[in-house]
Amino acid sequence: MQSVGRRLGYQYIRHSAAPISSFKSAYSLPDQYYGADNPRWASTLATKGVGHLVRKGTGGRSSVSGIIATVFGATGFLGRYLVQQLAKMGSQVLVPFRGSEDSHRHLKLMGDLGQIVPMKYDPRDEDSIKAVMAKANVVINLIGRDYETRNYSFEEVNHHMAEQLAVIAKEHGGIMRYIQVSCLGASPSSPSKLLRTKAAAEEAILRELPEATVVRPAVMIGTEDRILNPWAHFAKKYSFIPLMGDGSTKIQPVYVVDVASAIIAALKDDGSSMGKVYELGGPDIYTMHQLAELMFETIREYPHYVKIPFPIAKAISTPRELLLKKVPFPLPVPTIFNLDLIESLSTDTVVSENALTFEDLGIAPRKLKGYPVEFLIQYRKGGPNYGSTVSEKISPKWS
Repeated sequence: MQSVGRRLGYQYIRHSAAPISSFKSAYSLPDQYYGADNPRWASTLATKGVGHLVRKGTGGRSSVSGIIATVFGATGFLGRYLVQQLAKMGSQVLVPFRGSEDSHRHLKLMGDLGQIVPMKYDPRDEDSIKAVMAKANVVINLIGRDYETRNYSFEEVNHHMAEQLAVIAKEHGGIMRYIQVSCLGASPSSPSKLLRTKAAAEEAILRELPEATVVRPAVMIGTEDRILNPWAHFAKKYSFIPLMGDGSTKIQPVYVVDVASAIIAALKDDGSSMGKVYELGGPDIYTMHQLAELMFETIREYPHYVKIPFPIAKAISTPRELLLKKVPFPLPVPTIFNLDLIESLSTDTVVSENALTFEDLGIAPRKLKGYPVEFLIQYRKGGPNYGSTVSEKISPKWS
């Protein structure tokens, strides 16, 4: 009877001495057995984390840490930096992907042979999700969308998919850590639909897995970011950038590598981060105008702005949202005029006063001015050597 349960992948028999007929009737009526009251559905996350799995020694990507992590959303912006740090410590990383075979190829170089394992999956297929999670002992969910498409809504991507992953992880029985990446400012009362759905996902995940860790990064800055890159591209093409409102909205941008380091720190601890929510903001608070000034300074352009009142900005962005599911073809991806982004910029988004932060994870986040924004030199009209940044002024002394 136990062998049957193992072969079928069910955990019910291990917790019950009922005959196989009872097992069949229980499985045929899942609604009666769904919930934490039944041992099969109770949370199985470890109480001490996976720090004990990280083996001592030389380390490095050719070692074996004992961590097998399924990273959903690994092909995205934060994903590449997180996969790199996981592989660097000798973990095996399972990379679910739903796009083309080329969408993950940049990740395979980050680990030793067989360390980065791409796995094709369908986020709407439960069996497909179970397959990519089957061998893992850690699940990290980076799936998120900052704009809607005709096929994927905020509710499905940011909320329902995250909840489904948590339910499957709880049923798995061997997941020791679950980390959910949310957004700073996530709240049921936010004017942004993205932030409302992220808040709903947090609630659903902590209901299913109370030991899960939630991290809320602020706007992330890095080589592939979605704020400074669109600004610099727009400024290079039109010699100005539009600022929503008067540019006084406060944000707390953070370097993407620091966010990846914080996730690794939470993963490697003794379990003290389990069941907690961390708000990850950079060391400095910027207004949108100040962040734009930093961008213009780095690309060596004289700053020019066109301040667009919020009602007008929303009017410019609304037609895409109205036509999104009414036309039989995909609409362009919004960059600067993203209606939901404009909604979120109507309020300040900074770390709460009493929130757990980088400091509680033993991480000192880097200031933006300097190396984190030097990728912007590619947008200089005179070429990368047009002017100089701080690091470029340091030249070797030739004898």
